Amino acid sequence: MTKAEVLKKEILNQYRSIRQFALEMEIPYSTLVTALERGIEGMAYGTVIKMCDKLSLNPVDFSSLERDASLGAQLLENRVMQNYVKLNQAGRDKVLELMEDFVQLDKYKAKGKKSK
Repeated sequence: MTKAEVLKKEILNQYRSIRQFALEMEIPYSTLVTALERGIEGMAYGTVIKMCDKLSLNPVDFSSLERDASLGAQLLENRVMQNYVKLNQAGRDKVLELMEDFVQLDKYKAKGKKSK
């Protein structure tokens, strides 16, 4: 199965239609349909990554990230860090302050994690 076929199958599994997914992703419908028919090799890399992220697919081999939770966690960490480094020092300090506050609240704690 080609990457385009995997994407199309996953889109239809998670969304009512290709059109709905295109709207959600803010991609022109015609662009998405063409890519799914002719192959995604011509699509912008960033767009493919965003689509994989939205569909919880590994952008390397298009397998489900639910099956490989460690890779999913790494991708999430990378995304967090990419945004963090875009902040100035005041923004970074604020993010760290908020995270410290959130980890103290049971509502936001990861399951199985206890605070020190």
